[in-house]
Order: sequence, then structure tokens, then C-alpha cells
Amino acid sequence: MTAGFDAASALLLLPALAAAVLLALPGYRAGAVVNTLAAFLSFLAAASLLVAKPEDGAFLRVDDLNIVFLVLNSFVGCTTALFSAGYIAHELEAGRLTIGQMRFYHAMYQALLFAMNLALLASSIGVMWVAIEMATLTTVLMVGLYRTPAAIEAAWKYFILGSVGIALALFGSILVYMAARPVVGEGPDGMAWAVLMAHAAAFDPALLNLAFVFLLLGYGTKVGLVPLHAWLPDAHAEGPTPISAVLSGLLLNVALYAVLRFKLLLAAAPGALAPGPLLMGLGLLSLLFAGGMLYRRRDIKRLFAFSSIEHMGLIAFAFGIGGPIANFAGLLHMAMHSLTKSAIFFGVGHVVQVKGTQALSEIRGLTASHPVLGWGLVLGVAAIAGLPPSGVFMSEFLVVTSTVAHAPALAALLVAGLLLAFGALMLRLHGLAFGAPTGRMAPVKGTQAPMLLHLALVVGAGLYLPPPLVAWFQHIARLLG
Repeated sequence: MTAGFDAASALLLLPALAAAVLLALPGYRAGAVVNTLAAFLSFLAAASLLVAKPEDGAFLRVDDLNIVFLVLNSFVGCTTALFSAGYIAHELEAGRLTIGQMRFYHAMYQALLFAMNLALLASSIGVMWVAIEMATLTTVLMVGLYRTPAAIEAAWKYFILGSVGIALALFGSILVYMAARPVVGEGPDGMAWAVLMAHAAAFDPALLNLAFVFLLLGYGTKVGLVPLHAWLPDAHAEGPTPISAVLSGLLLNVALYAVLRFKLLLAAAPGALAPGPLLMGLGLLSLLFAGGMLYRRRDIKRLFAFSSIEHMGLIAFAFGIGGPIANFAGLLHMAMHSLTKSAIFFGVGHVVQVKGTQALSEIRGLTASHPVLGWGLVLGVAAIAGLPPSGVFMSEFLVVTSTVAHAPALAALLVAGLLLAFGALMLRLHGLAFGAPTGRMAPVKGTQAPMLLHLALVVGAGLYLPPPLVAWFQHIARLLG
């Protein structure tokens, strides 16, 4: 075994073993430590892939594209586990969770990390589909953790819509296999990424075209693209806040990864349709719709859930444009959105606990009552709205300039959508952060270090991107075509 294979295997073995151990641990403190430690070790394993990349195996595949997702997911998974330790402790003290529910939460958290890592590492489109379905079922269980009527309703909505999406993705995967079978024969080779990419030029383009439509609709449901987004606001609002951070910062990216893989497959088949216009259409629709819906939100977690829909739409639009600059912008925006939105949800989790409510009308003057938390949210919202200096501003600027160069007729709509969302976020931020404080004034419990670390990285990226990171993203942007 090579070091790379060991690291890739560790990304599956660590969370799987941790999930089994966490189900049996009786105490909260031990569970929180094991959960955080396992997530940290997974991050180290992912980071080591930057140094030693293995060859493709029978079941696992590590390449330049999925390393980006693995490192980003593992880092946010680690910082979310650290935030989660204090958050869940507060929920236990308040009586909103029992020790049994806590054990279940920690085990499912590691099971989710396992499923997402498996989806990213899988060398087969079938295994990837199974892993994304497992991730969906795991998050369904976590969304319903509080067992309130609203939480159970949100979990069922997520389950039903997610199942529709994953069924469409399954049918699309079957169509890809049917297109491959006359060329590569029956068996596992018809689902292996390496084999599919090598022989894509000989596949029936009509079958590939039909397959991509189902795959985009199916996995697009998981990405949260409009009109397949209805599960996302409820799941964010009713589940534990760390899961909101994981959903926005990680799981949406995993579904996007699946779409990008199939986009590459179509690009390798000369007679197939160009997937870019479909991605641009759904992305722009998501951006405009979510930007308008931000004005109607009365719940702080739903507000940022719709912000996630907006940004995933922008990322899909960037990858739809394609080309070195737009793909670079899509990768950068994906990373910046994951870091910024998870930081915002870390802050929102503290806000909801100290104020005892998610209603925006009852949360005022945070910069006066809780300065670190309040100014952290100000910085996070300013960043996600695209204000400089932030990495989000840089990536949005690159997307807009690429649109002007490649599809100038759409540039006005794109900028209008961005300004629409900007106005809504600034309107809400003014009430949240400034003015006379209202409601409860409970102190913040748990560490705010994950939020501050993420925000420091996002602001730092807006001021300076290390040349190795730029070269890495430029290389992957060229691979994406």
C-alpha cells in the first residue's frame, strides 16, 4: 500500500470506526472529544493527499478534482465538530436533548462524514450514488433530532424530496451504464469513472444527453437549485445548527461534485450536448429566486438557507460558463462560500442559544450585547454579501467579468441578482447587529474560535491568495474545460 492509499482509506475508516465507538460512549464529554478528534484526524488524512496522491484502485479514486473537495470538506467538518462540542453541551443543559440523542447525533455526524468521503472517493458512479443516498438519509435523521412536530415535518419533507432527487439520479446513472455497455461490455467497467472517461467518445450521445438531464435534476436537488430547493430552508431551520453548517458548507458541495463529474463525461463525448447552458439556466434562476426570497424571511436560519441557494446558483452558473477564469471563480467561490456560510451558522447557533429564539424581529443590537459574536456576524454577512476585502468579493468579481466576456446578455441579470441579495442581507444585518439590544442577554457558551478562524481565512483570501493555491485551482479549472 502506498501512503496515498493509506490516507484515502483513513478518510473512510476513521469516521466509520468513530461512529461505532460514539454509539457506545455513555458520557457527553467523551463523545465530544472523540467526535472532534476523529474529524481532526480525517482532516490530516485529507491534507496528506496533497503530498502523496495514490493511483486509482479497484474501489477508490483520488485525483486533482476530488482532493479539493476532500480537503475543504474535512477542514469544515473538523471546525464544525469543534463548534458542535459546545453547542450540544448547551442543548443538553437546556433539556432540549437527552444523552441518548447526543450519542445518536455524534454517531450520525461521523456517519455523514464517512458517506460524503465515500461519495468523493468512489471510483464507480454506482458507489457514488449509494454514498450520496447514505448522506441524505443520515442528514434526514439529524434534521429530525429534536423530535418536535416542525422538525419531524422538515425531516419528512427532506426525505421525500431527497428521495425523488436521488431516484432521478439513479435513472440517469442507469442510462450512463446503458450508453457504456455496448462499448465496454457488461459488469463494473460500465460504471468505473476511468473506463467511462476513456471510452466516452464512442458512447451513444442521445443516451448521454438524456442521462445528464436526469442527473442534473437528481443531484441538483441535493445542490439546492431552484425549483428543486424546497427541502433546504426547512432542514436548516429545524435541525441542529451544526447540521446547517454541514449542509451549506459540505453536503451541497458533494452533490455539485457529482454534477461536475458527469459534466466532464459529456465534454469527452463529441456528439453530446453542451451541459453549460443547463447549468447556467438553473444557476441564474436559483440566484434570482433566492435573492428575492431573502426579503421575506422572518427566521434567521431560513434567511441564510436561502442565501445558500443563491450562492450555489452562482457557483453552478460559473461552472456552466466554463473556461479557465470562470471555472477558477467557481472553485474559489465554492471554497469561500463553505468557509463563510459555516462561520455564519456558527455565529447563528450562538445567537439562537443566547437569545432563545430564531425570530429576526427579536434579535437586535448584537454588537452591543455580545461584541465578539455581533461583529463576527457583521463580518460574515458582509463577506457573504460580496463586500471587499473578502474572498467572496474576488470570486464574484471573476464570475461577473467572465459573464461579460462570454455571455454579455446575461451579465445584467447576474448583477441584478447579486444586488438583490446584497440589499436583503444588508437590511437584515442592520437590525441584527445595531441599535438597542432586545430580548435575553445570556452569555455565549462554547468556543467562538471556529467562526473567527473561518472569517480570518475568508478575509485573508480577499487580500492575498498564496501562489501555490492559485496554481492548484488554475490547474483544476483547466481540467474542468
